[in-house]
Amino acid sequence: MSVRMTNCGPLGWMTDQAGYRYQPAHPETGRPWPPIPAILMQAWQDLGGYPHPPEACLINHYGADARMGLHQDRDEQDFAAPVVSLSLGDTGLFRIGGTTRSGPTQSFRLASGDAVVLAGRARLAFHGIDRILPGTSTLLPEGGRINLTLRRVSPPSGKDFSD
Repeated sequence: MSVRMTNCGPLGWMTDQAGYRYQPAHPETGRPWPPIPAILMQAWQDLGGYPHPPEACLINHYGADARMGLHQDRDEQDFAAPVVSLSLGDTGLFRIGGTTRSGPTQSFRLASGDAVVLAGRARLAFHGIDRILPGTSTLLPEGGRINLTLRRVSPPSGKDFSD
């Protein structure tokens, strides 16, 4: 992966030789992830329209050459919950399609401060970042883009890490 990543919240999203998964502790330190900041919890409430809190906030840092191929966010158990994505820093060229990888896609720019909510029929849409447009923001001193993705992992009636 060309994107650096970390997490906050009761669960963190991980990828390694064993595959993709959510886990409650950092893989190297064994310590819990830090809590999701209140301002991000407020963004979840304001934008997500979902009554239960997020359990994970994936923090991706995209350098000037980073990309993320088309993928679906489907490692969660609760597809009724939205995925709320917040962009900071340099503009990213975002691509989104339908629920099949081979379907048509649209691209648009996500600038610093933009939000995307994948909910309803769009919850399982294939999406990705084709490229970063360096120098389009002065927010990060060394450039790049930070994406904060809030997700609910478990259904409200299941094992709940945050209620």
